[in-house]
Amino acid sequence: MAAPLMAVTPMINAATFNTEDMASHDHWQSMTLSLGNEEHYRAVETHSYSDATLSLNASPGVCDLPWLEMRVTLEQQQGESRAVKLVPARLRIDEQPIIDTMAEFITERGDDGFYAHFYLSDLATLMADMRQGEQLFLGFDQQEREPWYMTFSLQGADAAIARMLVKCEGDEAQQ
Repeated sequence: MAAPLMAVTPMINAATFNTEDMASHDHWQSMTLSLGNEEHYRAVETHSYSDATLSLNASPGVCDLPWLEMRVTLEQQQGESRAVKLVPARLRIDEQPIIDTMAEFITERGDDGFYAHFYLSDLATLMADMRQGEQLFLGFDQQEREPWYMTFSLQGADAAIARMLVKCEGDEAQQ
C-alpha cells in the first residue's frame, strides 16, 4: 500500500504546483494543487511553526489512500533529490496511544525543504483522531542525540480534511 503512495508523493514535491481554491479552517487550510491536467488535494497546518508544515494529501484515483507528510524549510536549495534516511518516529493525538512508525526523510532538487513521509498502517484511524483532537505530537529518534519533538495544532483539521476528501472524491466521480 505504501509503494503506490510514495510513487505519487515525490512528483508533487519535485514540481511547482499551482495552488487553487484555498480555504482557511482555523489553524488549517485546504486547497487544490494543479499542474496541467494533474490535480491533488491537501489539508495543511501552517500555524504551529514558521518553518514547518504538516499535511494530509490525496490524489484522484486513490482518494482512500491519503498520505501524511511534514515539510521543514532548510537554509538553502537542495542540490539533489534523495532519500536521506529512514528513522523511527512516534505520533500521538492528544492522549491517544502512541503510534510507532517509520518516517523517511527526503530532499528534492531545487527545493529548500526536506520532507518526512510517514509509513502508517492505519491512517484512517489516525485521520479520525486528528479530526476530533486538539494536538498532534511527533517524535523522531536521532540515534545518540535526544529525540526531536514537534507539536502541531489540530484546530480546524476536521473541516480541512473533510473538504480535501470531498474535493478528491468529487474529482474521482467526474473521471
